[in-house]
Amino acid sequence: MVNRQSFFDTPIGTLTLIASDDGVSRVLFDGQTPGQVGLADDLPVIDNDPVLLVAEAQIHEYFAGDRKDFDLPLDLHGTEFQVEAWRSLASVPYGETTSYGEQAERIGRPGAFRAVGAANGKNPVPIILPCHRIVGANGSLTGFAGGLELKQWLLSMEQTQQSFPGV
Repeated sequence: MVNRQSFFDTPIGTLTLIASDDGVSRVLFDGQTPGQVGLADDLPVIDNDPVLLVAEAQIHEYFAGDRKDFDLPLDLHGTEFQVEAWRSLASVPYGETTSYGEQAERIGRPGAFRAVGAANGKNPVPIILPCHRIVGANGSLTGFAGGLELKQWLLSMEQTQQSFPGV
């Protein structure tokens, strides 16, 4: 299985998409490299890859406010628990938030909120599987690979469709 990548501009900067023959395996924020997530930095850049083109189109639709859910093949690599936690992120409705504890309950693991938080911290496909919608039990914003400012912006964007000031 050969990984390949593409780059494209979004309201939050340049995103890198990485896919295998089985689906999208990574979404990297501006400034992140494949090497930082355990992949080769010299992955081939394929501008006309069908999986990457569909993913790019759906992410653009998301930022335009025209897409609330993603319909993409995903190639997720992690423990069984991590993959279960990541996939459960797709059930958090657009523009809403839930807590780590509620997410743990949703996957039938009440009390595993810390493990869910750790799994979410390794979510390989943020935005597509919206870990930005998970907040602390008191509603506070907690860790996010793109930073808390971006997490807040994504949540606000889902409600108001605005431009990210950092780009």
